[in-house]
Amino acid sequence: MNSALGLFTAFHTVISVVAILAGIGAVRGLFLGRVRSAAMATFLVSAIVTTVTGFMFPYHGFTPAIGVGVIALLVLAWALLAQRRTALSAGSGAQFAVAIVVSEYFLVFVLVAQTFAKLPALNALAPNVQQPFFGAVQLIVLIAFTVIAIRAARASKTRVTV
Repeated sequence: MNSALGLFTAFHTVISVVAILAGIGAVRGLFLGRVRSAAMATFLVSAIVTTVTGFMFPYHGFTPAIGVGVIALLVLAWALLAQRRTALSAGSGAQFAVAIVVSEYFLVFVLVAQTFAKLPALNALAPNVQQPFFGAVQLIVLIAFTVIAIRAARASKTRVTV
């Protein structure tokens, strides 16, 4: 871990964990109608930093990770634009809520993939992403985040405080 790449990987991992934890607080804030909070700001900044630093690893051609990163950046841009409009309309509040939850989903999606790749017990169950067990876990995560996104969007339509 003393190499520059090892240190960069550690930095990227720490920022990713900060983003995921802040994302939990940010999503909680959505249910309380808070679109501007310390957790939300921390989430947005750390999610952007972790996504951008993901592109700074050695490039070996286009991979699914790069595709997820591109989509994640687009969703984060959508979240920032919706946040600016949130005070103007409830529809923008719902867009912001969905964008935040989708951004958190992408971070958790990558966390699950990395956990399967790095933990020997999980790797033995699904040595690659094409295994049914890996797909089932990711499907459960997707369903959970879909429910959270719907509830957050509904909550944002009923109460938005800036």
